Amino acid sequence: MSDDAKKAGRSLPVVREGEAARGCAPGPQTDPNPRADAPAGGARAAGALPMDRRQALKVMAIAAAAPTLAQCAPGEGGDAATRSDVPAPTSNPKAAGTAWDPDLVAPSVPWERTLAPDELESLAALCDVIIPADERSQSASQVGAHDFIDEWVSAPYDGNRADQVVVRGGLIWLDREAAERFGAGARFRALTPAQQNAICDDICWLEGAEAGFESAARFFDRVRDLTSTAFWTTEEGMRDLQYVGNVPLERWDPPSVEVLRHIGLA
Repeated sequence: MSDDAKKAGRSLPVVREGEAARGCAPGPQTDPNPRADAPAGGARAAGALPMDRRQALKVMAIAAAAPTLAQCAPGEGGDAATRSDVPAPTSNPKAAGTAWDPDLVAPSVPWERTLAPDELESLAALCDVIIPADERSQSASQVGAHDFIDEWVSAPYDGNRADQVVVRGGLIWLDREAAERFGAGARFRALTPAQQNAICDDICWLEGAEAGFESAARFFDRVRDLTSTAFWTTEEGMRDLQYVGNVPLERWDPPSVEVLRHIGLA
């Protein structure tokens, strides 16, 4: 295979919002074994995530939407997630429940998820390459990182929709690369950890990516950021970081005189 053909074959496929992820899996994009509690048609109920949502994640989503929201004042139409006539959550009657006045005590997700079950399975495998389970914590997928990414890329804002194109195209690229390296029909999620790492090692650093791998490296960089955000804002992730913030203390002892002198405050 020539270098030009190799480069063309490894470019990141473009899967735009609303399109089926062609090449991601054979057959229809529906779950052949839906859970008994799953809504009909394979759609998942809003807010039905295994991951405990942190307030910080909702603030991030609102911040990402800010450029769009600034152009659409309350009551001027727009997506259901940004309109002012969305009913206020009953958990906090003082909050309007809109993007301008969200209920961060009991956050909800007013949009449907768009990633297919097959895509989520591949995404979960990639999340676990990025943050695998170890003696200190569970893996990224075990705390629902892939579900958070699904929620993120399904949001009706320009930046999130752009991320959806990158993520869906990147998942197809992973399977194509798996088939090229390890045999026809190979899927990234079915590879051994060593084989998965071999692919990811070539796209894990954008500045050092070889010709033909630049788009895939941008995809990996985005998923790594989203996976890290998802993982380290869960209780499990905070324990992994040994983060002790947001914990009430019975008492607080100020720094000693020696410490204050050391930093020039005494």
